[in-house]
Amino acid sequence: MNIPSDLKYTKDHEWIRIDGDIATVGITDFAQGELGDIVYVEVETLDETLDRDEVFGTVEAVKTVSDLFLPLSGEIVEFNDSLEAEPEKVNSDAFGEGWMIKIKISNQDEINELLDDKAYKEILGV
Repeated sequence: MNIPSDLKYTKDHEWIRIDGDIATVGITDFAQGELGDIVYVEVETLDETLDRDEVFGTVEAVKTVSDLFLPLSGEIVEFNDSLEAEPEKVNSDAFGEGWMIKIKISNQDEINELLDDKAYKEILGV
């Protein structure tokens, strides 16, 4: 299982790449493996400002639909449009082409509450 050390994580199995005041968000390799084949990613919150832990969208697999929770407060400034035609990118490249949204972070202090790779591995028991 791939758990890159340069990313932050949430207990909800999302990964976050911080670049200044922009955070790129996706679901982890573990999450996509548990969900199975991803068939649809829905994000209807583009250009909205949400609080941390609010639902920003859903990911649909063959047998289930799961909510996606915002890991940091801020404005959703970009959605990975390529997922509309190719949602399977979440399965094949969870940490690259399978990213979901970009957030303009409104509270930098929340970054300190995210998990590092070691803490995320502890949650998974690996």
